[in-house]
Amino acid sequence: MSKHLELDLEQVKRELLSLSALVEDMILKATRALREQRSDLAQAVIDSDVQVNQREVQIEEEALKIIALHQPVAIDLRRIVAVVKINNDLERIADLAVNIAERADQLILFPEFPIPDLLDRMAQRSIAMVGEAIDAFVRLDVAAAEQIRDADDEVDKMNVELIASLREVMRTQPELVEPALQCFSATRHLERIADHATNIAEDVVFLVQGEIARHKPNPTALPK
Repeated sequence: MSKHLELDLEQVKRELLSLSALVEDMILKATRALREQRSDLAQAVIDSDVQVNQREVQIEEEALKIIALHQPVAIDLRRIVAVVKINNDLERIADLAVNIAERADQLILFPEFPIPDLLDRMAQRSIAMVGEAIDAFVRLDVAAAEQIRDADDEVDKMNVELIASLREVMRTQPELVEPALQCFSATRHLERIADHATNIAEDVVFLVQGEIARHKPNPTALPK
C-alpha cells in the first residue's frame, strides 16, 4: 500500500469515528428525552441531523475520491467499501434518533403515561450495540461482530414483548391510545437502530474475511 493511500484511509476513518460519536450522542439524548420528558434534548437531537447529513455526504465524497485516485484492491478496497456502508448506516441511525426525539416531544403532552421499563432497557442495549459495532470495526474484531449479531436477537425479543404490552394498554385504557402509539413507534425505531448496528457488525466480517455476512445464519447464535 502506498503511503498516500494509507494516510487517506486513516483520515476518512477518523472522520467516520467522529461521525459515529455524534450519532451515538444523538441516540443517548433522544432516549433521555423520551424517559425524562425533556423537550430541550429532543430539539438538540433534531438540530444535530443537519450536521450528520453534511458529514455523511463529505465522507462518501472522500471515499469515492480515494477509489478514483488510488484504485485500491483486496483488503484496501474492502476498507473503503466498509467505510461507505458504515457511513450510510450511521446516517440512518441518526434519522431514527430524530424520529425517537419527535416521539418524545409528543409524549411530553401525556405526562400520565408511564414509559415501560423494558423500553429503557431496550434503548440501552441498542445504544450499546452501536458503540460495540464501531469498536469491532476499529479493532477488526470478527468475534465481537458476531456477538452483536446475537444481541440483535435479544432486542427483537424485547420489541415483541413491548409491542404486546402496549397493545394491552391500548385495549384496557382507551384514553392512553395516543401516547401508547407514540411509544410503539419509538420501540420500532430502537429495533431498527439495533438492525443497523448489526449491519455494521456484518461489514466488519466483510472487511476482515471478505465474506458478505448478510442474510446468513450466525454460527455462534444459540438454537431457538
